Amino acid sequence: MKDKKTERAEAQKVLVQNRRATHDYTIDERFEGGLVLVGSEVKSIRHGKVEMVDAYASVDRGECWLKQMYVAPFEQATAFPHDTRRARKVLLHQSEISKIDRALSRDGYTLVPLKLYLKGGRVKVELGLGKGKKLHDKRADIAKKTAEREAKAAIGRARRGE
Repeated sequence: MKDKKTERAEAQKVLVQNRRATHDYTIDERFEGGLVLVGSEVKSIRHGKVEMVDAYASVDRGECWLKQMYVAPFEQATAFPHDTRRARKVLLHQSEISKIDRALSRDGYTLVPLKLYLKGGRVKVELGLGKGKKLHDKRADIAKKTAEREAKAAIGRARRGE
């Protein structure tokens, strides 16, 4: 039986999801990392004032950085406001960083943020290593989702006896 402290540490509260990333990229591998943030950024992120549409991650000099993620300024932090689109360091293991760096340099992969969530009171980011989809791949995915949605609706109608 788990105590309340470990249950709380394992619980994840998703703050922001980048649905566009899974639409534009086929994600082959996922990585979880912590973010180095300023206090006012944490408060804005907890309130959900984040946009990850233009965000991407890169490896520079052996460190992983999350760039172009917009974090709105926190209203009460007027004395020392943070820069809204600054590069934020992602905390990953060195083996993960070297694996990502190899894939980015040779295979045509892109590192995109998939979601931002709280885990044990800390802000974490899930990064996806993926390749860009072609237009026909996107159309096939949309057709597959539509077929699944229609099948579920038909099953629901059959259960209700319509």
